[in-house]
Amino acid sequence: MKTVITEMFGIDVPILAFSHCRDVVAAVTKAGGMGVLGAVAHSPEHLEIDLEWIESEVGGRPFGIDLIVPARYAGSDEGGYTLDDIRQLIPAEHIAFVDDILRRYEVPPLAADDDGRSSVLRGAARGDAAVPFSANQADPLLEVALAHRPALVVNALGPPPTHMIERAKQEGRLIGALAGKAQHAERHVNAGVDVIIAQGAEAGGHTGEVGSMVLIPEIVDAVAPVPVLGAGGIGRGRQMAAAMALGAQGVWCGSVWLTTEEAETHPIVKQKFLAATSSDTVRSRSRTGKPARQLRTAWTDEWERTDGPGPLGMPLQPILVAEALARIDRAAYRPGSGAEQLTNYFVGQIVGTMNETKTAAQVVYDIIDEYIDAVQSLGTQLED
Repeated sequence: MKTVITEMFGIDVPILAFSHCRDVVAAVTKAGGMGVLGAVAHSPEHLEIDLEWIESEVGGRPFGIDLIVPARYAGSDEGGYTLDDIRQLIPAEHIAFVDDILRRYEVPPLAADDDGRSSVLRGAARGDAAVPFSANQADPLLEVALAHRPALVVNALGPPPTHMIERAKQEGRLIGALAGKAQHAERHVNAGVDVIIAQGAEAGGHTGEVGSMVLIPEIVDAVAPVPVLGAGGIGRGRQMAAAMALGAQGVWCGSVWLTTEEAETHPIVKQKFLAATSSDTVRSRSRTGKPARQLRTAWTDEWERTDGPGPLGMPLQPILVAEALARIDRAAYRPGSGAEQLTNYFVGQIVGTMNETKTAAQVVYDIIDEYIDAVQSLGTQLED
């Protein structure tokens, strides 16, 4: 295939794969697309290890990295909260609410030396944890990334900060950013972003409210000639063909990799994904404090209760629930347990067709095969 995106990055097919799993990133890259490593949960040391591994696997082929640096978050006007600041700001009512969920669903505590704890919890125990979803967390990751060879640096939540754009461009890297509205995309371009990811409401994770069918052409028209990737509800070739017909130069896929053989998805969550329909997701603030599409489970239902306190904002909510989610994931392996009912993860509405485990490379090949069939089918509808 030949599009602006394939020419920009020197790849065979314009499929960019967002994944927190380095194995998926490498597999998609080697299959002719471009993997993009989601690094928000990495420590700088972990990121260094994963980037070295990816580079050794892909043999000079391009890959990307995705960070999350919101332009504004709780405490940003004062230079950002420390973890101690956040602990003092979390209301006792919210702490009691989380404790009550864990008690009613009989979720056991973590062992003191449990390696399954989140990076936030491990850092807090050492006293050196950065606040999640903040510049203090992302900036060290950016410096590690730029010491390696990612072709694309993406900010997944709002406009990339000026210093992020300047540092990446100093190193000769391209900048990408996700947008859920045409106005957001225009601001990104004015700030110096090179690639816009038009993310429709069907997408997993942090997403807006406008569907891909409407959003993609709006953004394409708003930012031309800057190339646009279609995202949100794209996991098959027909959906890729639709995005390209709407003016996208490629696609950005995330959820579809979560049930691949390489994915590090929690086994119980993967089983839930394989059984889920496209109606089994919900936009919820229960994990991060911002609306993020995820699998609907007892966890999201609890946070929607009218008699509950409701989620806090970012970054207070992730600090509030970090240990609870770690406890749930650790205990969810027991069939029929309360933790099994609660456990969930970010996923888009495409989950309804994610009903078979494949290799990441096979997913790429299947998307391309179906894309070709769809384009050829449309061609037969034109009269000579």
